[in-house]
Amino acid sequence: MPFVKIEITREGVTREQKQTLIKGVTDLLTSTLNKDPHLTHVVIQEVDLDDWGYAGEQVSVLREKGITADKK
Repeated sequence: MPFVKIEITREGVTREQKQTLIKGVTDLLTSTLNKDPHLTHVVIQEVDLDDWGYAGEQVSVLREKGITADKK
């Protein structure tokens, strides 16, 4: 029984985008590892920007400075 946890920052991800992630991960596990999609569980957890840190600072502070993970 595969269990996949996706953690993302809470920044307005839509229901449709989450469904696309769940379907995509399930399909990948089915096609790559021959896992039964009815036994595959995917959890998406959204984390507040104040609760996520990168490079020693909260993501909320980095966003205020205009800094993202791919731009230092």
